[in-house]
Amino acid sequence: MNELQIIAGCKEQKREAQKMLYEVYARKMYSICLRYSSDQDAAQDLLQDGFMKVFANIDSFQERGSFEGWLKRIFINLALENLRKKKSIIQTSDDVQDLPDIVDDSTEDEQMYKISESELLNMVQDLPRGYSTVFNLYAIEDYSHKEIAEMMNISEGTSRSQYVRARQILQGKVRQYIKERS
Repeated sequence: MNELQIIAGCKEQKREAQKMLYEVYARKMYSICLRYSSDQDAAQDLLQDGFMKVFANIDSFQERGSFEGWLKRIFINLALENLRKKKSIIQTSDDVQDLPDIVDDSTEDEQMYKISESELLNMVQDLPRGYSTVFNLYAIEDYSHKEIAEMMNISEGTSRSQYVRARQILQGKVRQYIKERS
């Protein structure tokens, strides 16, 4: 079955199509859930809730644009909604101009390959929730600060400052990690 057939089957609520959709996209959507969750159990719960939402709303997919993009949007919005309910998103009024410039050290860039994806994910998850959320949305999901501000109900300046602070903290964690393993 190709993607369009799977989607059509899901719209007809066929279990086989739903299972195939889950099998094709669960791994990618789980990685999104994990980026916005505190642990694997919370990410698994978010994954299940996300697929329930997908199956309940699949009729709203108009086959315009990428289906995977549509799925990602659902999972990201669900993760943000979950964070809002837990009041885990830090909202500050910091302005990015008050922050020091980040020095981009090419030595660190060369050392990045020594850090596994799971170790880097752990570093991102250890950030304060607001910082990690903005970092994920901007650096990984490729949303603009304007879009992030709208999604999180914060100002663009707050989005920028939380991203800059997240990068600063991550750079420190990477330096420490490299230092400990050198």
